Amino acid sequence: MSKWSKQIAKVGLAVAVVAMTSSLASAQINSGAQSITLNAALAESLSISLSGNAVNFTLTGGSATNAGDTSITSTTSWVLKPGRTQVNLYAYFGSATAALVHQDPANTTDIPSSAVEISVNGGAASAVSTNAASAVGFGAAGAGLQLFNQAITGLNKTASRNDTMDFNINLSSLSQLPADSYVGTLNIQAQAIN
Repeated sequence: MSKWSKQIAKVGLAVAVVAMTSSLASAQINSGAQSITLNAALAESLSISLSGNAVNFTLTGGSATNAGDTSITSTTSWVLKPGRTQVNLYAYFGSATAALVHQDPANTTDIPSSAVEISVNGGAASAVSTNAASAVGFGAAGAGLQLFNQAITGLNKTASRNDTMDFNINLSSLSQLPADSYVGTLNIQAQAIN
């Protein structure tokens, strides 16, 4: 190849490189970035469901043992914010002296909350006669019972638990309870606290 031909080849190669570089530089174009704000919320919640809503008793006057005909299982579920430290479940009546009220107008005797007992998960039965519920704003003084106290940690901010309640009406202090029908409403309510 002559010197002149070599010069032409070099010039041709240089032109080709410049053309390729120019082509690559113009192959893409970028816009400015735009943003989207994502907002997410998980609401705090606390709820109870019961396996049933009635317990019947066939009473024997003066007997300490008048078991209810069925157990009730409560399911307490929660989704809690940081800072909550306890979930408590309570049973309570609206009156300590008249938890189950007589139905015959001629009868003036009622069954007090102290005669109603609850066993939780097979434990010892306790009378519904403490101030545990009224102290947190549920029911009447002397007409409540704390059923459980669940500590809340970082491991159970979202959880649930089942608790089975067995019921008894202890008439050992009501040996002269008149024959009648007695009706009452027991409330079950949970509370989460800091």
